[in-house]
Amino acid sequence: MVLGWGRRKKNNKNNKGLKPNMEVVIPNQFKCPITLDLMKDPVTLSTGITYDRESVERWFDEGNYTCPLTNQIVKNFDMIPNHSLRIMIQDWCVENSKNGVERIPTPRIPISPIDVSELLFRVMESVKGLDQYGCIGLVQKMEKWSNESERNKKCIVENGATSALALAFDAFANDSIERNVVVLEVILSALNWMFPLQLEAQKSLGSKASLHCMVWFLKHQDVKGKEKAIIALKEILSFGDEKHVEALLEIEGVNQLLIELINKRISPIITKASLRVIWYLVSSNSNFNEKMKFSFVELDLLSSILNILIDSEKSFCEKALVILDSLLSCDFGRKKAYENDLTIPLLVKKILRVSPLTTEYSVSSIWKMCKYEEKNYEGKALIEALQVGAFQKLLLVLQVGCSDDTKDKATELLKLMNPYRAELEECIDSDFKNLKRSY
Repeated sequence: MVLGWGRRKKNNKNNKGLKPNMEVVIPNQFKCPITLDLMKDPVTLSTGITYDRESVERWFDEGNYTCPLTNQIVKNFDMIPNHSLRIMIQDWCVENSKNGVERIPTPRIPISPIDVSELLFRVMESVKGLDQYGCIGLVQKMEKWSNESERNKKCIVENGATSALALAFDAFANDSIERNVVVLEVILSALNWMFPLQLEAQKSLGSKASLHCMVWFLKHQDVKGKEKAIIALKEILSFGDEKHVEALLEIEGVNQLLIELINKRISPIITKASLRVIWYLVSSNSNFNEKMKFSFVELDLLSSILNILIDSEKSFCEKALVILDSLLSCDFGRKKAYENDLTIPLLVKKILRVSPLTTEYSVSSIWKMCKYEEKNYEGKALIEALQVGAFQKLLLVLQVGCSDDTKDKATELLKLMNPYRAELEECIDSDFKNLKRSY
């Protein structure tokens, strides 16, 4: 087998006479039976077969309980490092260094649950004394462990790190955001790779002090800091706890801030996460739901959503349409939608253009606008939809297949449009190629 692992050395003046591009065959005993690649950290199972640690751990993580090569049921999942074989592999790498093979490093010993528990105990001790510099050093040590292997990451998360760090974040945020900003950023950075959160961690990060801190980060930190904060907010709200929704909405200016993050498009991560946070807010069952939607519409969220629909990729469009459909459930949202000339053309354009999800929410949004038209706008949405080719697209939706709910709404829309169709058929232009962004 041809070596597929490792980087080849550059052919510079110091390597005269060498053959860096020469193909090197890996000895069979050095190859992992799972990937057939050179083993970097060979470990032996109770079945007596040796594998590369990363490959066999992934095998077991996927729910397998057998030895990949022998198909025997593995009763003892201990993995014994095969030091002799590793040394042989390293020696072979050195012998073939002239052909561009790099020596594999000696793997670090994986951390144990006891190591994690001891470190977290020291973290909580530093939190009690509000020792931010001591806490920073301990969290950075945890980050170093996590960077060594996926196994270490898993061990850290499974032994309570998220709950401990969330408690630490809440404690330092409750003390003073400005004074503890460095340690708060370090903790939030560590938590970002530990998501999804455990229940206890979610409660701590959802506290008023923690939420205030994340909003402060969104206002004052750099792009990386903003990304960590908005991802954390998205994770907290994903649990659907109304207390967190209400606590976030109590923070002055948070709605305006979220809309600004969408409009500025600082980074794709921030834009996507901001859209998700807004969706969690407008779709919640909170007592403030209608008031919340009114606030977002009043801040012209609808125009921001339509701008996203004009020229954004699939994932942005899907999130934007889900939010728009929710805003159109209230009278004020529909009123603002009627007043924007881009609403109906863009919704019709997205049908069968992006994904089944965008088709579903585009049909739902058009249905809400047409079915619940106010007297001042009676027939306007239906006529405009007909003019931009909605009738033909809705027929196609029924032909290609859709969910029962979308089918019912498309059928009802066709019935509502039918009386207007004859007199406006000549105006239909399903492509509307001249659609431009309004300035």
